[in-house]
Amino acid sequence: MQPIDIIIIGSGIGGLVCANLLAKEGYTVCVLEKNRQTGGCLQIFSRDKRIFDSSVHYIGGLGKGQNLYQIFHWLGIMDQLKLEKMEESAFDKILIGNDPVEYPLAQGYERFKENLLLHFPDESAAIRNYSEALQSVCGKFPLYNLRSGGQYSEKQEVLEIDAKEFIDSLTANPKLRSVLAGNNILYAGEGGKTPFYIHALVTNSYIESSWKCINGGSQIARLLAKNIRALGGMVLTGKKVTHIQEEGGRIASVRTADGGDYKAQIFISAIHPDQALQMLPTSQLRPAFRRRMHQLENSVSCFSINISLKKNSFPYLRHNCYWHREGRTWDMQQYTKPEWPLGYALFTSPGIGTDQYAETLSILTYMRTEELSPWASTFHTDPPSAGRGESYEQFKAGRAEILLKLVQERFPQLENAIQSCYIATPLSYRDYLGTSDGSLYGIAKDSKDPVKTLISPKTKLPNFYFTGQNLNLHGILGASITALATCNEILGNESLTDKIANA
Repeated sequence: MQPIDIIIIGSGIGGLVCANLLAKEGYTVCVLEKNRQTGGCLQIFSRDKRIFDSSVHYIGGLGKGQNLYQIFHWLGIMDQLKLEKMEESAFDKILIGNDPVEYPLAQGYERFKENLLLHFPDESAAIRNYSEALQSVCGKFPLYNLRSGGQYSEKQEVLEIDAKEFIDSLTANPKLRSVLAGNNILYAGEGGKTPFYIHALVTNSYIESSWKCINGGSQIARLLAKNIRALGGMVLTGKKVTHIQEEGGRIASVRTADGGDYKAQIFISAIHPDQALQMLPTSQLRPAFRRRMHQLENSVSCFSINISLKKNSFPYLRHNCYWHREGRTWDMQQYTKPEWPLGYALFTSPGIGTDQYAETLSILTYMRTEELSPWASTFHTDPPSAGRGESYEQFKAGRAEILLKLVQERFPQLENAIQSCYIATPLSYRDYLGTSDGSLYGIAKDSKDPVKTLISPKTKLPNFYFTGQNLNLHGILGASITALATCNEILGNESLTDKIANA
């Protein structure tokens, strides 16, 4: 192999963006991915000759000049992406209990406010204050705005604001409170815990602009990998890292399950910090730091049904739908078995040659990994396989029946539109996405102790860095911005941020 400057463990969006940015800066990079497909949460799968996204159903911040647009533009992939802009009057619609109204969340702040005022004419001040708060909080995060020279003190004052508490303080109207937080499955929102800054950074990106990837989000991973190779780097799949070797207070190499030994000058872990540390036996990292990484709580996992639809049987929705039981907006994760599920998200994709009817439909709801404990020791990623046993299949079928029945109360046409269903549980997400417990968004942020869950890209080992959604913010945008933060640390300055902002 050619000499390698930087090795990156994991080919999720964070790892690939890191590799692409550093390759453009002249480094020779090598990405090691344990699965056959790159991309992490960007992975797709095909059933009935139809494409399903495993996790990423829409993306924000891709309007010209917006933050994710600038990153992708700098990387040279923006013009190659096949995208569809979602409905401007409502990228999301919030559905609450038996209320027949569909409450819209629109793109563009003026339209966002105007459309909500149609349903809440007496809440002008609350809607205005909410919109201003989103923009104000987002303005306190320099890297989110691709602004160099920022200081931690800028955002420090907003880290401890609780999302539910803040939204409740804006209005006494319970319906409006539920609508403003109605799509909080996007960040596993939990009352009394989730910080408002997480809500703001995520929600703002979709209000600025919302997009679907035509034929799946894996195109982003493919384009990034293509760029990396064109710049002299490597993206190797089927390379599961099992050991990280340290010599003389620095990382010297990584070893893979197939016996490969990869040496470099710099190493970046794009997987969960705790998983990386388990492969790194060294006294250079304090036991307290290891315990902290190990004890951090991960966000909840999910149960999903991916449906192939009969031809011309279900309308294609250019928006997403989020339903929750009335009064349960912020505690949908805290379900009991008899009341499961307390909410769900619904996404459609268009059929070939039509924008009137949907070809596929995906339904996602919370599920705690502990429910899958009888099958926790099973593992597979290559169907067809032996599976996890008949009891597991019965569990999936039973829960799918409950969820479909609930969804059909709101979308009765779905009952006769289903051609076939494919079910994923927290174990599916664990095995395919590489997380230890199927967590949707990695480490859960906590407004009560925000510093604890903010992880620096730097470690005590001078040539070992972290990146990925577990550090600061999850999702395509969050992991891309975190990748930029990691690269800035390696480069020793913020010139890269300025290049991207001015691209």
